[in-house]
Amino acid sequence: MSKDVSIVDIVVHLHPESSPEEKDKLEDELRAHDGVVSVHFSEEDHPHAMVVAYNPDAVSSEAILAEIRKHDGKAVMAGF
Repeated sequence: MSKDVSIVDIVVHLHPESSPEEKDKLEDELRAHDGVVSVHFSEEDHPHAMVVAYNPDAVSSEAILAEIRKHDGKAVMAGF
């Protein structure tokens, strides 16, 4: 049995008017979510693009997006 863990990234674009406090709270809540490995913004390059690394065997991208949309109803995954 393999003990390898799959990790994938998604990029989610938040509303441009999201405050730093809102983004910090969202990061903290996502980090506590089962299956989420890391969450970060690139404030200099793309301040409203959140990168979420997660284990797809533990959580789906749709579940992550649904959690994000509790804070920002217009959030979208890149590529969709």
